[in-house]
Amino acid sequence: MDQTGTAEHATGDLFSRAYAPMVRLAHLITGSNAIAEELVQDAFVAVLPRISQLTNPHAYLRMTVVNRCRSWGRRQRLEQRQASPADESFVDDVGHAELVDALAGLPTRQRAAVVLRYYEDLSEAEIADALGCRPGTVKSLLSRGLASLREVVER
Repeated sequence: MDQTGTAEHATGDLFSRAYAPMVRLAHLITGSNAIAEELVQDAFVAVLPRISQLTNPHAYLRMTVVNRCRSWGRRQRLEQRQASPADESFVDDVGHAELVDALAGLPTRQRAAVVLRYYEDLSEAEIADALGCRPGTVKSLLSRGLASLREVVER
């Protein structure tokens, strides 16, 4: 077997053995499965080019995952500190914490559409460009997102 075949075998072996445990680890750190999966995939991309040079690829991968989670956490805290306070007229009827919780409960694309429309004040066409979809899809995302938010607010 040539060097390429050995590296491919090591890569496939590491991925099959380590992916699920690394996602669980990242999920416990970040609190989000989607973010955990993204961070683990990024870690694999970073580790794979040098896998043949590593004496313990699994440990190196784990360290890379943890470091990426920590970097993500630092970015989150920085973004929260730099975020301007919400416009009070927007959260008059619902407290800020309740609004954040209600938004967090929306599917990602619906949440993105609602935030881009009502916080960033983008048009449907601009939102469609940002999300990579059609304006009709944006209308649907906004309609469903607002309906879900109304249900939470009315409880």
